[in-house]
Amino acid sequence: MDNKRRGPIGIELVRRGLVNQDDINKAIDYQRENPNKKIIEIINILNLCDEYALINALGDILDEKSIILTPNDITLNVSEYISIDVAKQNKAIPFDITGNKIKVCFADTLDRKSVDTIRLILLNKGLIMERYITFEKNINDILESLEGTAAENINSNADTTGLVDSIIKTAIKKRASDIHIEPLENEIRVRYRIDGELINAVKIPKEKQTQIIGRLKAISNMFQEKQDSQDGRIIMYPDFNIRVSSQKNIHGEKFVLRLLKKNLNIRGLADLGFPDDQSLIKSSFNKRNSITIIAAPTGEGKTTTLYSIIDYLNRPEINITTIEDPVEIRIPGLNQIEINEKLRFSDSLRTVLRQDPDIILLGEIRDTETAEIALQAGQTGHYVLSTIHTIDSIEVITRLRKMGISNYDISSTVGTTVSQRLVRKLCKKCARKREFTEEEKNIITQIGKKYNVEFNLDGKFTYDAVGCAECNGSGYYERTGVFEVLNIEDNVKELIVNGASSIEIKEEALKGNYKPLLIDGINKVIDGVTTLSEIDKKIIIY
Repeated sequence: MDNKRRGPIGIELVRRGLVNQDDINKAIDYQRENPNKKIIEIINILNLCDEYALINALGDILDEKSIILTPNDITLNVSEYISIDVAKQNKAIPFDITGNKIKVCFADTLDRKSVDTIRLILLNKGLIMERYITFEKNINDILESLEGTAAENINSNADTTGLVDSIIKTAIKKRASDIHIEPLENEIRVRYRIDGELINAVKIPKEKQTQIIGRLKAISNMFQEKQDSQDGRIIMYPDFNIRVSSQKNIHGEKFVLRLLKKNLNIRGLADLGFPDDQSLIKSSFNKRNSITIIAAPTGEGKTTTLYSIIDYLNRPEINITTIEDPVEIRIPGLNQIEINEKLRFSDSLRTVLRQDPDIILLGEIRDTETAEIALQAGQTGHYVLSTIHTIDSIEVITRLRKMGISNYDISSTVGTTVSQRLVRKLCKKCARKREFTEEEKNIITQIGKKYNVEFNLDGKFTYDAVGCAECNGSGYYERTGVFEVLNIEDNVKELIVNGASSIEIKEEALKGNYKPLLIDGINKVIDGVTTLSEIDKKIIIY
């Protein structure tokens, strides 16, 4: 791009006679209170310049095509080309298409990451992007109108009790895992997390804030007068156990409600997305004198996988005890212990070891003390299952080392490490089938070469995430797991004992049956379960 800009936007606008220095000073004063706003946006918000003259000048300064984007300018279904959440993240809207050329409006064409993200998504669909610039407010207003039907059952005109009830019941109907009730400067924003993504549900007038907070505290068994952080629980919805967390911010108290379905059926490992390979499952999760650790960042389904493994192992002749925070699913025949502020993982684990368990499920390895006891349990005839926060199965070894666990104890006790990510599945009602582009084929082929895996694309198709009422316009419905499994064999054990780095361990593991997360992700793209762009969000491939 031949960028004509010779100095700050404000100075250039003054030079062109569109605003004066007093206008710029007003904009700067406004920016001090709104640091996330750009000067050009502020000038428009404060109506210091004709908006058409302003956007045309910005386009000229940046050598970009410019437009005041309105809903009437949009001649296509945005979600057929990029999902609404991707559009929001990158502040971009496709608005017109002719042949293989598609016009896309951005709030900031200098944001190279956003521009390249949208360009690649469209290029993968065989489209050449022609970019435009507009005001961020135009982008936000249009995206808000396109965002779906999340609020269709929320009765904003009801009394406080009815309003809170409709927010929760609508979240349940929409399959939300969390509700965020957030006081802002001039309103209250309600958002739902559905399939891992936050979407706006409704905006509530600011004057209702005190009553809503009071109602939430009342049904959560929280102290009304206390404004410090609190935890509570809502039990008035028969099929759900709702955990509530409050946190004071500069505009009031924010609430997050975690919706946990009671008596949830435990899904089989294959249903979670784990490779449907019985020999792999048996070699990974049917052990003695060892510990299996599930690794992933927060919110990636580690606990769900633990439950599925326990369900696979559960038999009447086996004594299984779980130590959890909290117990999310009650399983008949298991001894389940819920820890609290007074009862720690390490304390419970010591007691459990005197209860003659065969298998111990430990919700999380959080500290050195818990890690040491867990490994000791694995060394004395028990099979221990637990989780840890780290990026992949190889880094579990590094994490345990940093906790002070010796290389000998790691190599002798850790039998299997599993890493996982949750990716959204294509909505079956609106996904659009197409052939892989040459660029997509090249990406997949290069990944295969890197890890010595041959992907068969003959007769295979991929799908575009389109968006419909069923999936709230996102193009995706529910999630599945992407997995990697490291079964620690003798060659890897020897490297661990000798203090080898994670890079050296990974190189050795790749010579065996270990395949990184990306391989399972690509297989799920080839099988039509998800998309390359969705895999790229969790496991960087571009």
